[in-house]
Amino acid sequence: MIEGSNQLPSAATSTRRQIISGVTVALAGLATGSALFGTTQQQQGMQEKPATGENAKRTALHQEVDLKAAPQRIYEILLDSKQFAAVTGMGAEIDPKAGGAFKTFGVLIEGRNIELVPNRRIVQAWRPTHWDPGDYSIVRFDLQTKGSGTLLVLDHYGFPEGDYDHLYEGWPLRYWEPLKKYLG
Repeated sequence: MIEGSNQLPSAATSTRRQIISGVTVALAGLATGSALFGTTQQQQGMQEKPATGENAKRTALHQEVDLKAAPQRIYEILLDSKQFAAVTGMGAEIDPKAGGAFKTFGVLIEGRNIELVPNRRIVQAWRPTHWDPGDYSIVRFDLQTKGSGTLLVLDHYGFPEGDYDHLYEGWPLRYWEPLKKYLG
């Protein structure tokens, strides 16, 4: 099941101050080097169309997906360069530590791991490299045991207005469907 929302994650899980502090630390290391690795989506043939109607103003989305693997397995895939590249079919460089940098989908997405709770949560400062330098959003993956598998809950917020439709469609296309195929 995938659900759309413009709501931010519950304040009980992370305060606004914690998020801002984490992003500030994460962005300091990326701001100077992001231009060195920039390859635009246009260069890769992945041009996006701006959102229209009510979605044009949305800056947050929520999706949930059932996966046929334990949370530990999903956590490892999302933080391991080789496994992530095998899932997506594109290069990945992921430092699997809190504060560690990552570049995925070749160099189309980059960021830093802000918070890592083994086998339960990954929070990242996340950006496509075609965004203006220094612009980041927050991606939060919550992994919950569901039977013998995992309910992965994604909250992605703080992205620019107009990007909702592209991102909402991109998560299943680039993450959920390849993960399901990889896991069999």
